[in-house]
Amino acid sequence: MAVTLRHRDTDMTSGSIPRLLIQFSVPLLIGNVFQQLYNTVDTIVVGNFVGRQALAAVGCTGPIVNALIGTFSGLSSGASVVISQYYGAKEGEKLHQSVQTTMGLTFIMCVVLTAVGVLFTPAMLRLMDTPEDVFSQAVEYLTIYFWGLSGLLLYNTGAGILRAVGDSAHPLYFLIFSALTNTVLDILFVRSFHMGIAGAAVATIVSQMMSAVLVLRMLSRTTADYRVDLRHTRMTSYILGKVCAIGIPTALQMFVTAISNIFVQAYINRFESACMAGWTAYNRIDAFAMMPMMSLSIALSTFVGQNLGAGELKRARSAPKYGMVMGLVMMLVILTPLMIFARQLTYLFNQEPEVLDYGAFFIRIISPFYLTFSVTQVYAGALRGAGDTKSTMIIMLFSYVLFRQLYLYVSYRVFGGITSVALGYPMGWAMCAVLLLVYYYGFHRGKQEQLRIA
Repeated sequence: MAVTLRHRDTDMTSGSIPRLLIQFSVPLLIGNVFQQLYNTVDTIVVGNFVGRQALAAVGCTGPIVNALIGTFSGLSSGASVVISQYYGAKEGEKLHQSVQTTMGLTFIMCVVLTAVGVLFTPAMLRLMDTPEDVFSQAVEYLTIYFWGLSGLLLYNTGAGILRAVGDSAHPLYFLIFSALTNTVLDILFVRSFHMGIAGAAVATIVSQMMSAVLVLRMLSRTTADYRVDLRHTRMTSYILGKVCAIGIPTALQMFVTAISNIFVQAYINRFESACMAGWTAYNRIDAFAMMPMMSLSIALSTFVGQNLGAGELKRARSAPKYGMVMGLVMMLVILTPLMIFARQLTYLFNQEPEVLDYGAFFIRIISPFYLTFSVTQVYAGALRGAGDTKSTMIIMLFSYVLFRQLYLYVSYRVFGGITSVALGYPMGWAMCAVLLLVYYYGFHRGKQEQLRIA
């Protein structure tokens, strides 16, 4: 069965490399911005209409949500690599089997992650030393969120399938619609109906379910080989093995890294609620700042995957060079206004002077390190596109978990202030950038024939 091309698909095996990376990244970036609006609108609404304790409660739930969703995202990244490689190789039957296997795996993960999230929410919040004045609101928000988690997982799977075949436009359209819906519902439930933090959670899960319905409807109606047949979903053991071989290392890396971030949050929780609220505001701003680089990383993975599948090794090797230049320029453009307008950006979330002080402090001390973060995303994206997820897993686990936790343990006991805690993330990025560069160029000299990328 031959792969049927559609006008929205992007074949990256020919044409200008920078143009293709930009063409693919921009819709993906806009989509990621709208996806991030879910949590950002929640924090803005509760921070302004409920209070700083509610803002802190939403913020401290982030590492827990990321731990479970990160596990799923890691597995789905393996599926995206397999799908993009079969798409590039024009192997239609295996492409269809990969899509059906991915959907079957998603249904299983919906059940497992919902159960884990609902059952273990209080224990995970206790693990982070969540203060009593925000604990009950955090439990309420997370419990509702996890009951509606399936919508997010199903959307991410469907969007991942479309992006693997080069269609980053349709996921964008669906996200714009659902993000705008979430904004309206947030204001309606929290401000008008006075539902508090529960209203923000309900608005989020309703909007996420809408995006899932839209993307699955499109995939089930297409005639292309990546069509989803929900009535005959089945998993092919051979494909499942390939997905797991690539995805499990990434899933493990993302899960353990997120668990590590739970302990980072625990350090933040040792300070007052104003500090927690300022950290929450910083994290929401930080998520937007990092999106261009993360979108470029996904584009690099898809580009490398398609070109390796098509046997275009020279193009696959050239992509990270272009990505590095593009990434550094982007991050320089982004971090400059962040440094200048740090306090004004924090003001969007809460207007209390202490919260503003903490938020501006976090932004200004961390944002210069975005340049090192860009290095990690370029080379990790290229290596994942080649299917070499084990190496990136080892490097990132060492940098973001072992090294970061060791740094926090020592620095907190030696200095004891918020500055040493705030530098925990940047120190991990810097270590990861150095190790990835050393591995990548050593890999280029010695293993390019075995793994088919440099």
